[in-house]
Amino acid sequence: MNIGFIGLGVMGRPMAEHLIDAGHTLHLSRVKEASEHLIAKGGKAAASPKAVAEASDIIILMLPDTPDVEAVLFGENGVSSGLSAGKLIIDMSSISPVATKGFARRIEALDCDYLDAPVSGGEVGAKAASLTIMVGGKEAAFARVLPLLEKMGKNITLVGGVGDGQTAKVANQIIVGLTIEAVAEALLFAKKAGADPAKVRAALMGGFASSRILEVHGERMVKETFEPGFRIRLHRKDMTLAVDSARALDLSLPNTAATQQLMNAAIANGDGERDHSALIRTLELLAGGPR
Repeated sequence: MNIGFIGLGVMGRPMAEHLIDAGHTLHLSRVKEASEHLIAKGGKAAASPKAVAEASDIIILMLPDTPDVEAVLFGENGVSSGLSAGKLIIDMSSISPVATKGFARRIEALDCDYLDAPVSGGEVGAKAASLTIMVGGKEAAFARVLPLLEKMGKNITLVGGVGDGQTAKVANQIIVGLTIEAVAEALLFAKKAGADPAKVRAALMGGFASSRILEVHGERMVKETFEPGFRIRLHRKDMTLAVDSARALDLSLPNTAATQQLMNAAIANGDGERDHSALIRTLELLAGGPR
């Protein structure tokens, strides 16, 4: 297939590479030094999102936030200006479910299809092609792109209509964020009580408290290795989506709101570019510990 891919960041680069390795022709926008190996492997650099859309049958977006998606789709030389009937947009970014529905209406008015397909699994999952992919949109469009999604992920679910994929991703980020905060509190408690956090974590891994987050992020907390797999700044964005959506629904999510505030504090204290497991550093600061 001729595929457009816009958003060659930490996760977008390996996702695009898997598609090239599968034999597809990729048209790439915003190719920077870190992405030049994709050109060496056969990817084709395009001058603008519009040029990507003109050259592609399916256009994949993997961008940081809602305004970025809107600008790439509808800004000057945006994707929408290069579309023709029958093309398909897959937005794999994590953005507002409400905005997603509006974007889809505008794209569908051009006689094109739109899927939202946010992912979970971080950089590790992107590199291993083992991402969880949560899809919203029409069943026929989903069936059309499933072989592509299978090159990037393992657990792929059509959740429902457009926007439902983003809703599932927000729910995912609530669980991940609150669990990271819980693990951080538990390990900080162990440390302040005089126990070895590493041994406490090892003991908990054999019980009902065991989780993937205790395993991976707990180890990062113990070893204080916070190179980003997923940055606090980006997770704060997702938690803000949750809080804002809850407000629109007149829904109370008290622990989600509290964790978002801790992430605000982490960013204020200079940890926004660290891995989200570094949230423990903010809790240590509240406990009077070292920075």
